[in-house]
Amino acid sequence: MLKFITHRPLWLNILAGILLAVAIFSVFILSLNWLTHHNSSMTVPQVTGKSFEEAESILEKAGFDVEIQDSIYSDTTKPMAVLKQFPEADEVVKVNRKVYLTINRAVPPMIDMPNLVGYSFRNAEMTLKNNGLRFGDSTFKPDFARNAVLEQLYNGSPVAPGTKIRMGSKIDFVLGDGVGDKEFAVPDITGLTFADAKARLEAYGISFASVIADGIADTANAFIYKQNPERFDIDKKIQHIRPGQTMDVWLQLDKPVKDTINTPSPQQ
Repeated sequence: MLKFITHRPLWLNILAGILLAVAIFSVFILSLNWLTHHNSSMTVPQVTGKSFEEAESILEKAGFDVEIQDSIYSDTTKPMAVLKQFPEADEVVKVNRKVYLTINRAVPPMIDMPNLVGYSFRNAEMTLKNNGLRFGDSTFKPDFARNAVLEQLYNGSPVAPGTKIRMGSKIDFVLGDGVGDKEFAVPDITGLTFADAKARLEAYGISFASVIADGIADTANAFIYKQNPERFDIDKKIQHIRPGQTMDVWLQLDKPVKDTINTPSPQQ
């Protein structure tokens, strides 16, 4: 073969090389249409909102490859439904193009329950939404903080912050309805255990503001020896309180002895 090349003039070999290069380049250019599917394009069908199986079938019949790009959770869409597609519907692309799908998770993920106690209703509802949770229902009880969240409930029971619950779950609120208009005499709860006093005050719609129990571990069975406001003022007249207001109490281990001699009667 070397002899075949060397026995010819140099200019002839150069010309042959040029012609060969032109031929190869021409074949490459002419094959580009076939390699790149030039003038072979299709419109991407709409599959958003359809089930993954249906979307996959539609796309493959249209000549597209399908790949799941991501999965997120939406409580307003059926499980395994297509939430997003790329390229989007009605885009014109070349055949054999891959379409990437984002689908809805079949099982909602677990998330941490936020602490909404003390939030206003509007802020609590917004926080629920931002955390992928839904507001369920609300009930009211007397409290000076109108429309503030007093309790957060899941399936009818209090749910502590940090508890793992399913995204999309409904959370109910117990809200304060403000200080009531009806007044009544301040209950005398000295001498009662903290647990008994709490039950009695809750019946009136009153809660505790401060509980002073220095060195006492079991507050439920400790006794109240002082309260604020007291039942009687300095003029020995009965004081009044409204639903939604609060009281302060001081606790001790021993049951206090009440002074019944100097205690004025309700008529006074």
